[in-house]
Amino acid sequence: MYHRYAIYVTADPDSALARFGAAWLGWDSATGQPVAQPEVAGLDMPAITAAPHPYGFHGTVKPPFRLSDGTTPDALLADLTALCANLPAVTLAGLELARLGGFFALVPQGDSPALADMAAQVVQGLDSHRAPPTGAEMEKRRAARLNPQQEAHLQRWGYPYVMDQFRYHMTLTGRLDADTRETAKTALTTRIAALPLSPFSIDALTLLGQDDAGRFHQIARLPLSGG
Repeated sequence: MYHRYAIYVTADPDSALARFGAAWLGWDSATGQPVAQPEVAGLDMPAITAAPHPYGFHGTVKPPFRLSDGTTPDALLADLTALCANLPAVTLAGLELARLGGFFALVPQGDSPALADMAAQVVQGLDSHRAPPTGAEMEKRRAARLNPQQEAHLQRWGYPYVMDQFRYHMTLTGRLDADTRETAKTALTTRIAALPLSPFSIDALTLLGQDDAGRFHQIARLPLSGG
């Protein structure tokens, strides 16, 4: 049913943050259904959210991968379940809106070594389930002009932005031109102000699968119950 899998942080499906993210991006990965996007003056919402839309509202921990030979979705889920049982929840001071290059995302306030450590353990602990990226996938990543450490991670882990290069973010737009950027920033700032983002607890990890249309669906949301 799914051709790639990923481990993400997703908001509690019943939370205001989850409802905001699903509506803003137009896709609810928890229900596997499109969601009507808000009308925002001056913004073509489907256009500015086209890049993050198929992934749903999330923060990446282990990026999308195909399953390696000899493993199964059930085996992946079993190993993730065991891992989550030994990983403690992470509490951030909060989330805030930031521009990363040409797109907007929610990012942690300040540094979070605990979050980076948790993400590293997930990347390492589940790596036996990951098939190597294809040559085309490698070259696509290299188009971003990777630094030497990112290139090393790409070769070892199949993705450049892990370990010491990990930067947690919950993407809200694709890359925007300068004029659109200001309008989007204003609209997002207004909406985010009403959300409870400080402090922000990451108390679960979610296994998702990507369907043939490219959209991600939540398979299981597992509590972080260690320590």
